[in-house]
Amino acid sequence: MERLWAPWRMEYIMSAKDKKDCIFCVAAHDSEGLVLYRNELVVVLLNRFPYTNGHIMVAPSRHVSELGALSTDESHALMDALQNCEQVLKKEYQPQGMNIGINEGTCSGAGIPGHIHIHLVPRWVGDTNFMPAIGNVRVLPESLDETLERLMVHFKELDQK
Repeated sequence: MERLWAPWRMEYIMSAKDKKDCIFCVAAHDSEGLVLYRNELVVVLLNRFPYTNGHIMVAPSRHVSELGALSTDESHALMDALQNCEQVLKKEYQPQGMNIGINEGTCSGAGIPGHIHIHLVPRWVGDTNFMPAIGNVRVLPESLDETLERLMVHFKELDQK
């Protein structure tokens, strides 16, 4: 019998029961980790458990659980950040498509239901196969550190504008 190892999954499984702090609130105030960009209204970070390389999450800096609770300024900042992230991903990874989505509430699949966030997932023809469906394993050709390094260059450019 062959075995497929996905050692990062255990961290995800174990962290689900240990969640004390909201990752988006921490990222809004902490310069460490997978934060690509942040200002007073929005934070952009890599997904620690990505579906594909370049999987980014965009969230308001303020802890809010639904889009309707955002101020006009927060809504605009969120959309601006989303558009910037899309352009950065297109420039760096040349995806053939993009999944952009919001899961609001636990029953919709939100892993962190208390803090609204938007996922950007670059996609390529043939980027998925039987592995996620059969083996509950994703094959990612690039480490998170490499992804962070590749994308950070573009976000530093955005920060200087």
